[in-house]
Amino acid sequence: MSDSHSSIAATGPADPRAIEEARKHVRTYLIVGVALLCGTLLTVWASLINFGSREINIALALLIASTKGFLVAGFFMHLISEKKMIYAVLSCTVFFFAALMYLTIFSMSHGSIVQIR
Repeated sequence: MSDSHSSIAATGPADPRAIEEARKHVRTYLIVGVALLCGTLLTVWASLINFGSREINIALALLIASTKGFLVAGFFMHLISEKKMIYAVLSCTVFFFAALMYLTIFSMSHGSIVQIR
């Protein structure tokens, strides 16, 4: 039991550089959180506006959602500072996500086989 107390006492006070680094991270997380909140409000605002066609509304909503997804993946999941393999997997995900967005918008065109109303 005395060993655990001596190891705690040996560490001493917290490193000021570590505290400052933690404050930077907390500040970044707060900024990203506010950006996500603004993105949510922007999505709700954009859903109330008629841009002339349903496809434009969907494309705008998907663009806002993609931006918010990038913020979450980049900052909260720490993908911004990852290695090449993570970027390769992430780029494949972006490619397939873009393909699914295209298929969604394509399925709503007048000449497509599937008609969503």
